[in-house]
Amino acid sequence: MTTALAPAGPGLLASARIVAAADGRGGTALPVLDGAGPFALRRLRPVGREARVCLVGAMSAPLGGDALALSAEVGDGAALHFRTTAATIALPGPTGAPATYDVRIRVGDGAVLHWLPEPLISARGGELRMTTTVELAPTARLVFREEQILGRAGEPPGRLTARLTVRHGGRPLYDQELSYGPGVPGWDGGAALGGHRAAGQLLVVDPAFAARPPAPRVLGPTAVVAPLAGPAAVVSAVAPDGLQLRTLLENGLSGVDFGIQPDKDNPVQQ
Repeated sequence: MTTALAPAGPGLLASARIVAAADGRGGTALPVLDGAGPFALRRLRPVGREARVCLVGAMSAPLGGDALALSAEVGDGAALHFRTTAATIALPGPTGAPATYDVRIRVGDGAVLHWLPEPLISARGGELRMTTTVELAPTARLVFREEQILGRAGEPPGRLTARLTVRHGGRPLYDQELSYGPGVPGWDGGAALGGHRAAGQLLVVDPAFAARPPAPRVLGPTAVVAPLAGPAAVVSAVAPDGLQLRTLLENGLSGVDFGIQPDKDNPVQQ
């Protein structure tokens, strides 16, 4: 089971774990669905062979000094859809210490994972260091969305550092670290956000891309679709707010055959 990083100051130490496994009848079982503290995990009605899990925030987190960890394992041949009910807000704590949030994901051969949480909001005075590590088997498929909103309405952001590392078949596929907010040189300049307050990416991994990778496309002045050196493509965008960011990411998927069946309950895949 994944354990949280040691808190940087007096704060909450909490973790959660999801395990999805093929049930042998064409569906996916959830033998492990365990969370504590702010992690309230709920089973949703499955769709086809896909099990569905929703994370409900049971308390305000992460606060400064908290150490949170979330792990998910999708076994060979299983299919999992993960979402959250609301945005995650990184808030300051009583000591001013940073919070940490560690996400670790494994997806097996022939397995499919849709990881589609709502945005992460970096609130004024908060500091969060988030790391996400994804290990994919050679025939795994993935749709992974990450959105960051810098500050609530009318306020400056806190400090946010987010790193996403993806390995495919044991080899590096994607590794990116982004930092925003007070003390980060140039984060709001023309070479970075250029005054925008929302940034995000939508990563799609599919073995079919090895034979027919998506073509690069410019979606406008602040968004692009880029194939990666592997069976993957990423939609990257910045925008004035979360609503426009989501629209840009959705537009990046339109007209592209990602080899993954659309989900009518989630507009990002339509």
